[in-house]
Amino acid sequence: MYALKSIALLSFVALSTASCSREQVSFSRDVNPILQNNCAVCHTPGGAGYLKSGFSVATYQDLMKGTKYGPVINPGSSVGSTLVRLIKHQADATINMPKDYSLDLKNHQQTIMPGTGARSLSDHDIGLISKWVDQGAKNN
Repeated sequence: MYALKSIALLSFVALSTASCSREQVSFSRDVNPILQNNCAVCHTPGGAGYLKSGFSVATYQDLMKGTKYGPVINPGSSVGSTLVRLIKHQADATINMPKDYSLDLKNHQQTIMPGTGARSLSDHDIGLISKWVDQGAKNN
């Protein structure tokens, strides 16, 4: 009897986990708030990251356009997306994102800190962005 209960419990957990992993990630509900809270300070027109790379997270269209060097998102493939490699800190330490930054309130500017000390997004946030890309990086 104990074995049957254990199997039933494991089956329930497996099915619950599988259904959660299939949940659609929303750009507007899940991904955009992460980008606005962690990336927009530098990656919107006038920001230091925008001036250096041309990359803006101001709109979905800007995000999908990428940098002046090309797209950073390969819809359907988080593994093939530069943005995901950067936020997972799988690139050169000098370009991983997000960077440490401070705000110069007197001059109303953000300042990128020198060195290679990029901050990290939470594993949850990285997972949401990766899953959104894997699901096609839709404007939903």
